[in-house]
Amino acid sequence: MSGFKGNKAALPQKPCAACGRPMTWRKKWERNWEQVKYCSDRCRAQAGKNVS
Repeated sequence: MSGFKGNKAALPQKPCAACGRPMTWRKKWERNWEQVKYCSDRCRAQAGKNVS
């Protein structure tokens, strides 16, 4: 089990485009952090419905 042992406060953050909650950088988003807009699949789906 390899848990994160660093300082999470030092990771970059930005607000979710749908709900506005702060998103903290994740290793999964390392290559496309600039293109990440939504914190979850639910927010991505919600944003798609509000386009009309």
